[in-house]
Amino acid sequence: MAYQHGVFIQEQATSLVTPVEVNSALPVIVGTAPVHHLGVGVARPVNVPKLIYSMSDFVTVFGAPAEGESAADYTLYEAANLYLARYKVAPIVAINVFDPAVHVAGPDAPVPGAPDVTKVVATDIIGGIDSTTKARKGLALVEEVYPRFRLIPGQILAPGFSGTPSVALAVGSACSNICGHFRAMGIIDVPDEVKLYTEVPAWLNDNNLTDINLLCMFGSPVYGGLTEHGSSHLAGVIGQRDAENDGIPFWSPSNKRLQCEGLVHAGRDLNLTPIEGAYLNGNGIVTGLNMVGGIVAWGDQTAGYPGITDVKDTSIPIRRMFNWVGNTLVLTCWQYVSNPLRRRMIETVQDTFNVWLNGLVGREYLLGGRVAFETVDNPTTDLMAGKVRWHMYLTPPQAARELTFVLEYDPSYLSTLYGLTA
Repeated sequence: MAYQHGVFIQEQATSLVTPVEVNSALPVIVGTAPVHHLGVGVARPVNVPKLIYSMSDFVTVFGAPAEGESAADYTLYEAANLYLARYKVAPIVAINVFDPAVHVAGPDAPVPGAPDVTKVVATDIIGGIDSTTKARKGLALVEEVYPRFRLIPGQILAPGFSGTPSVALAVGSACSNICGHFRAMGIIDVPDEVKLYTEVPAWLNDNNLTDINLLCMFGSPVYGGLTEHGSSHLAGVIGQRDAENDGIPFWSPSNKRLQCEGLVHAGRDLNLTPIEGAYLNGNGIVTGLNMVGGIVAWGDQTAGYPGITDVKDTSIPIRRMFNWVGNTLVLTCWQYVSNPLRRRMIETVQDTFNVWLNGLVGREYLLGGRVAFETVDNPTTDLMAGKVRWHMYLTPPQAARELTFVLEYDPSYLSTLYGLTA
């Protein structure tokens, strides 16, 4: 070693790392936008995910309805306007599947060959992977959100189309194992073909939509005389709720105001009583209720309830917290993949997340949590193969479902009647 004389400094890597932040509510919305109204020479994005932070950005990229057209004619435009402008949360990832060159009016139309957004069907939304080009379309593009934007999907929607069972199933499927590692929640709508609220549970069961990754919304909000999609409103409520809590999804969207003037379903006003709302909630369905505080989202359960009994899979806030924690673990620990499997690395990961969990507990986002490296989870053969497991225990708070007061007549207070002066 070279001769040295003086005071010298050396630095060592910090034994704790900062967990990577995850956008818990980021909506990935697949639908139709008025791209044919964009100016001449402007690219028309079809089956290309776009990260959008404001409605002005959306209009620049996807266009706006022409005079005489309604926002409801374009499901992606409507959902973006709700989330970004009315609920005032951002960003979104928007995927338009309306192709003006493909979706055209037939020969009997007033203008044969003109773009016709009504020609978009369920298969366009579901999409898939082209066998020749390997290009993704529709909901299959959820896989490209993180590689493109370094953001993890938090919610997946296909408003206006998710009432079709095949689309609803595809939404649920797109929520799990995103990029092989991440997880999100899907939101679907009940179609008008299901006329009565009492028929909704059978619709879910008969179409195999009892998926723990799905939230089912019954009821279409009305705003400015126009009927809108409930799934888009529920996504907005979830985004607002998370934004109010530092982006941590520990609070249920239930009992949070919907930005609307009323609710309808199948062309009729929807004025559910609390008992009717509880019937839907008890079957894993979220709805709207006009009780105290105006019209609010109402329901704390995923579509997996009541058939599935594990609380982490049926409670909306607990399921979303598990998604969020899991996604955070993946992003934070990715830097350690292919590192030497040494005691220091194991302890650094364990200590990092115990400190992180303690912070969440301190703010009451969790009731408790800890990380352990346990022998039973790490047999010698796994360690030899480079496989290591940490066991994380966590308890997010459950949504307060029933608040009960017991009233009892107490005759002892009759004694207050004695001793009165004449």
